[in-house]
This record gives sequence, C-alpha cells and structure tokens, in this order.
Amino acid sequence: MGIIGKIARRTFLVGTALVAGGLAVGYYFYRKPYPNPLDDELAEGETTFNPYVKIAPDNTITLIAPRAEMGQGVATTLAAIVAEELDVRLDQVIVEHGPAGHAYVNTTMLEEGVPFPHFDESTMAETMRAGMGVLGKLLGVQATGGSTSVVDGYYRMRQAGAAAREVLKLAAAKRLGVEAGSLWTADGVITDPASGKTFTYGELAQEAAAFAPPAEIRLRERAEWKILGKPQKRVDMHAKVTGAPIFGIDVRLPDMLFATLRMNPYRGGAIVGFDAAEAEKMPGVVKVLKVETGIANGFAVIADNTWRAFQAADAVKAEWGKGSYPPNDADIRKVLEDALRGSDISYGRNDGNVETAFADAPRERIVEADYSVPYLAHATMEPMNATAQLKDGRLDIWAPNQAPTLVRQLAAAAVGIETENCFVHTTYLGGGFGRRADVDYAIYAAILAKAADGRPVQVIWTREEDIGQDMYRPAAAGRFRARLGDDGLPVAVDMRIAAPSIMGSVLPRYFPSLPPMGPDKTITDGSANQPYAIANYRVGGIKAPISIPVGFWRSVGNSFNGFFHESFMDEIAVAGKLDPLEMRRRLMADHPTAVNVIDKVGAMSRWGEKLPAGKAKGFAFTLSFGTWVAEVVQVEDIGGKIRIEKVWCAADPGQVIDPGIFTAQMMSGIVYGLSSAIGEAITFADGAAQQSNFHNYGPMRMSQCPAIEVGLLETANRMGGAGEPGTPPSIPALANAVHALTGKRVRTMPLLKEVEFL
Repeated sequence: MGIIGKIARRTFLVGTALVAGGLAVGYYFYRKPYPNPLDDELAEGETTFNPYVKIAPDNTITLIAPRAEMGQGVATTLAAIVAEELDVRLDQVIVEHGPAGHAYVNTTMLEEGVPFPHFDESTMAETMRAGMGVLGKLLGVQATGGSTSVVDGYYRMRQAGAAAREVLKLAAAKRLGVEAGSLWTADGVITDPASGKTFTYGELAQEAAAFAPPAEIRLRERAEWKILGKPQKRVDMHAKVTGAPIFGIDVRLPDMLFATLRMNPYRGGAIVGFDAAEAEKMPGVVKVLKVETGIANGFAVIADNTWRAFQAADAVKAEWGKGSYPPNDADIRKVLEDALRGSDISYGRNDGNVETAFADAPRERIVEADYSVPYLAHATMEPMNATAQLKDGRLDIWAPNQAPTLVRQLAAAAVGIETENCFVHTTYLGGGFGRRADVDYAIYAAILAKAADGRPVQVIWTREEDIGQDMYRPAAAGRFRARLGDDGLPVAVDMRIAAPSIMGSVLPRYFPSLPPMGPDKTITDGSANQPYAIANYRVGGIKAPISIPVGFWRSVGNSFNGFFHESFMDEIAVAGKLDPLEMRRRLMADHPTAVNVIDKVGAMSRWGEKLPAGKAKGFAFTLSFGTWVAEVVQVEDIGGKIRIEKVWCAADPGQVIDPGIFTAQMMSGIVYGLSSAIGEAITFADGAAQQSNFHNYGPMRMSQCPAIEVGLLETANRMGGAGEPGTPPSIPALANAVHALTGKRVRTMPLLKEVEFL
C-alpha cells in the first residue's frame, strides 16, 4: 500500500532510525543477552541453563512461563513449548511465573503495534516491525498483552528447551565416552542405546551447566511433536478448583497489616479537605494517611484486618476537588461530536480519492450512519490489590500484574530506592483484561509499605473503588458514509472515529516526561486495518480531549471499531441488497485466509437456511492480533425479549499450539464481547462514574450465555493470538442479528438501551 508513505512517514523514519541505531551504534547491546534472572534465586543444588529452565539433583524440573496467568492458559502453553524441546512431559514439571526480568522481554507487542495491517508484508512494514523489535529489546519490558505471549515465546522458548536438552546430552556423552548424537532423550531421561545406560536430567544438570550449547540446534518438526498441537491438561487447574491460595488477594505474610484506599471519584482532582479523627479512634486502625500521586489523589487506611480498614475508610471525611473533564455524558458526547467535525485527523488508511468518489454520488447510492460506544470497566473478579514490604532498603511486592518490570521500576521510584532493590512476585491473576497492565495498585502498595515501619501491608480495593478508579475502555464515536456501485458493492467508504487517546492517558500517568506524540493507532484499530478491497477507502482517527483515565481493555480499539466497521458493513449489504456473507467474501477475495474463515463459519452455522419465525442470524468479521475471525450469532424472540441462542466462530491464527486452550480463549472473548454489548456502560454525572458494583454494572449472567461452537483453521502464513480476537466480531454480529430479527438498527452500545434481553 504505497499510500502508507503519506500516513506514517514520521513513524517510518523513527523505525528506520531504530534499526540503524541498533546496527551501527547499539548492535552490541541489542544482541547481548540480558542476564539470567534465575541465577540469583536458585535453591541448593539447583542448576539453571537459561531463563526458562531449572533442574534439581532429584530431577525436579522447573519451567518458567514468564507471562501473567489470568485464566487464559498461558502458563500451560508456554511451559508446553519448552517441554516439547526439552523432551519432558508436562506432568513431570513445576511451572512458575519467575522473577521480573528484562530477559523475558516481549518484543512482539511493539512489533505488532506498528501502523500497518497484519497482512502488510511490504518492505516498509517489515522494516518498521524490525525497528520496533530493536526498541523492544532495548527497553526490556516484560509484559503480557496484545495476545502476543505465545507468538513472542514460540521460537525463543523452544530454543531454550532444546539448548538445555543438548547440553544435558553433552554431559551424558562425556560420562559415557560416546557422541552426543547417538543418545536418546525421553521424559527427562537420557539413554545410551548401545549400552542401555540411562541418566536422569537431574543427575547430569550440574555437569551440563558447564557446556555451551551447540551453535546449531535442530528444533523438532511438527510431525515429531509429542505435546504441541494437542490439547493439554491445564497446569493451573487443580489449584484453582481446590481453592488453593494462589491469587494476589490470598497472600499472607508474618506480622502483616491490611489496608484499603479511597481515591478522589472526580478523576485527577485534588484532595482538598481531610478529617480522619473518627477513623483513627476505631479498633484495629494503625494509620490513616493521604496518598497523592500523579495518578490519583486520596487517602489510605492501614489496619489489622481488611474489614476494619474498609470500615474506617468509610468514617474518613474527605472533600474532593473536581476533575478537568466534561462532567456528564451529554457533555462528553458533545466533545466527541466536536472532534468528529474537526480537522485534526490522522489517517490510518487513505486509498484512492474518497472526496472525488463522493463528489457526484447520487443521494440514493449513499449510506450514512453515526455510531457510538460508552466507557467500559474491566470488572475483573479479583479486585485490584497488591502486598508490599519495604525493609532494610529492599522492597518486595506480591501482585497480580501484567507488567512486572514496570511494577519494579515504578514502585521502586515511588519509595526512592534503586530498581535493582525491588523484587516482584507475580501471583496468579483473578482476571486482567488489560487492567493489570496499569500498575497503579502496586505503586500505592509500595507507598503504604513505606509508612508501615518494615511490616508487610496488603492493599485491597473495594469493588466500588475498583470500578470507580478503573482505567476505562474509552468512549468513542464514529461517522460513516459509503457510496454504492450499481452492483450494490461499496466503491467508496469514509470513516471518521473519535476517542480519547489511550497512549495519551497511559504515558502521562507513569512517564510524565515523555509526552505522547503523533497518531494513536488504537483509535482506528479494527477499521483502518481490515482486509477489504474498496477502491476509495479512508479511515481517520481524531483524539478527543477528554482526560478521564483510559487504558487497555480486551481487544483495545478493535472492541469499538469492530462494532462500528462491521455494523456499517452490514448496513451497506442491506442497502445494496446483498447477502452479508457473500458481500464480505467478494470484498476480501484477495485474502484467501479471510475467505476461508467466512466459508467455514457459513458452513458451521448453515448460513442461508430458512429459519423459523422469531429467529435470525447476524454476521461479522474482524482481523485482530494476527487472527482472522468470522462469527455468526443467532438470536430468538421470546415474548418480545431477545435471547442469544448460539454463536459460531471460525478462527485462523496460522498455527494452533493447543487447540483446547485456543478454543476456550475464543469462547471467553466472545462472552466478554457479548456481555459488553448487552448491558455494560460506565456513565458520568456531576463528574463521577455512576456505576459502583455488579448491581448497576451488569455483566452477562450464566443463564444468558449462548451455546458456542468454534472451528479452527491453520492456513494463515503468520501466527496470531488467542486472548482477544474473539471479542471484536461478537459485538457487531449480535447487533446485526438484532437488526435481522427486529428491523431495528442499533448504533449505540449497550443494546439494552433499545432492546430487551432475556
């Protein structure tokens, strides 16, 4: 796409500068491996070969899966990747998250954040991805997000397992006086077929650590896989179903204190007045203190148990300063609409000449629509929490988090110690969805630990605080128009999308000296980067100046652009008297992977069959996070109320490492999207969020959850993710089904505003 040159010239120059810098100036630092963080925490007799493998003399094998396990199964899949090449069974190993460390950098998150579609493999796109990979390595950020964990770890962690296996074979070969290539491995045992002698990995580990791995290590071909490509038993499941204390909220330490926070509900406002006299008299209260940061301002109560901290916090009298954003939904909506009319726009796509295409368009051939979505909360089942202890210059933090190296860096800075003196212990997460990529909860815990005289303090947010102080999915608005040709297909599409900038909110929270510059691609993700071939195709994003804190919500900009783009495509199909599936098939004919998932989901759902009265289907497609996804939703009218009956999903990530976990993640993403579509919204009145708990922030109930069928394909030429791609198409597929059933085109979320669900 040559037009990209005028869209992303500045970004391209930054990318090529990074590549050049990596090659000409910082090549040594870019190529040099980060230190192995396991070296500093080995048990007696334990040996590490690389950041992913530890082996004890008794043949206890520990594999490091350094991405946050928040229910998505990543601990199992990453461990399986290492285990496959190490040649051990999953039931033979212990799986740990491991310490915070730059060795666990996620470069794929930055590589996939470039302003090019996933399917664009042009020189410019690949150069930019390479440049961002260099930057990612230099930054060394360990993080879980963007559905990148398996993609990022696939080759690196296979190589780690294979390297450990090969040096173990070298140690065995030295003992036996034979060639390493003559030895066999299986289930953590090395066998010499000539003599019949065997050694466990544990017997050889210390000797093996002295060997350097061979320069060339052959990874197993897919036909040789014993573990990968097959469903595996989840390594975290037994602990979860037996109620083991594995989450952040379960942490218990000797001499522990407990705390909670109350932050200004008018986001960004000051704490003007503060009277803690009554609270300080209450039983068990240790301390009440102000907490003022660049993130939020408020107070905390430290007590001898969580309930007493909650009760005392209710007794504190605080006067709050107002925030600087529009105070209510109507004013927020006006800012978004003003932004849509403005000229400060960045184009994520600009093919052909849209203005010329519309200049002589007959009115009857034009389709126009405005769409909007509200702010959304993450509403994780485990509310925000962290435990911290600052003692003798060392800060330890136990937290369910998605970004351990950021927690380490920012928490250390908050209490005035060096980063290397902060140690992060990542627990299992009771849900993340992007919320725990922010690290405010850990910073607050560190600040309170500084006031706790060396004792550990666990900071738990109430559900009300969790929702009221969320870093929300942005509200957004879109204005769309299309010109139809004589065959009903669009010959021109023009899309303008306005939303607060996520990066413009995140960076000032934690790195105020780094002002966000340039376009924010999250505003148009899901609209600008779809594989539709339309001659005149323009998608522009506008940053709306609303300072309500926003962050990364499951599928990020794709969550609202999927709704905008695919609902409008459905409108085009209806106006052009075309079958929605067939129209997509024709518009994406240049991309066989897209056609494959469309055909797959069409066959699965028996699209085109005559349905009984009171039933209808809707279709949507979204390519996000490298995975091509088509979905069909079937709804039913029962007494004037709508029931979501079934969802069919076809997904093609290129390569499926664990089909059971991948399928479960597609289902999870679908449920998350449908839930948001039915009834979720964060609304504002008098400057504060009106929702506070599940009684008025309504996720989909189990009784509302439809049957879901997932079909997986592996035809794409690049691997995609699993955690988020199921969400974006589920929302428009439902809205399109509602239109097919009722004739009502709902252009704003949640649907509950205009239709009633069972």
